[in-house]
Amino acid sequence: MSKSFFIDTTVCTACRGCQVACKQWHDLPAEKTTNRGSYQNPPDLSFTTYKLVRFQEQVIDGKLKWLFFPEQCRHCIDPPCLDTADDPTAIFKDPATGAVIYTKNTKNLDADAIIEACPYNVPRKAADGTLAKCDMCLDRVQNGEEPACVKTCPSGAMHFGESADMMALAKKRLAEVKAKYPKAKLLDPEDIQVIYLTAYDPALYYENAVASVTRPRGMTRQAALSKMFKPFTAAAKELAG
Repeated sequence: MSKSFFIDTTVCTACRGCQVACKQWHDLPAEKTTNRGSYQNPPDLSFTTYKLVRFQEQVIDGKLKWLFFPEQCRHCIDPPCLDTADDPTAIFKDPATGAVIYTKNTKNLDADAIIEACPYNVPRKAADGTLAKCDMCLDRVQNGEEPACVKTCPSGAMHFGESADMMALAKKRLAEVKAKYPKAKLLDPEDIQVIYLTAYDPALYYENAVASVTRPRGMTRQAALSKMFKPFTAAAKELAG
């Protein structure tokens, strides 16, 4: 059975413990940043930052609200990046968990096409074009452990387990908070394995909190054409050789 996260932003305190735990487990370096007038740090996901707590100050019903969004790869059920790559040595879906995994062979792909295919704008590239993102702490999960970010969360905002259990928990929690937050909703729950619960309009948290309608949910046109002609290209090379 596949695995899923359930992230309840209504109880997230933005302690950033998940962000730090991700760095520690994957042995990723800190990033040098500057004061931008925001507690969000670093400013965005990167090749060495797989998890980022986004901060937004919003005036809602005449009151200032802090909105926090622990950003990461959504591990799509039908991953557009995987279809675009069309190379299981570079991007594959772990059959036991459903985790979408990137390897060092992503450096052989068209990195910009992969990034463009993601409706959540998650993958990031290194200088050599290698791509990276959250890997669901697959090594931990395969050994019976929770992902590092879930293990370290002190507020109970992050949960991990069988997908059916996480969906049930998400729906239960949504029903519980509806009285206090009438606009609460689950974000793209049928399409992804990282289910978010937000108290307000998701656009107030982050522009790519839900799948962007301006980004393709599937292969880019360039990638689709490349895949279409791949058998003919391979045959031509074989004849030429």
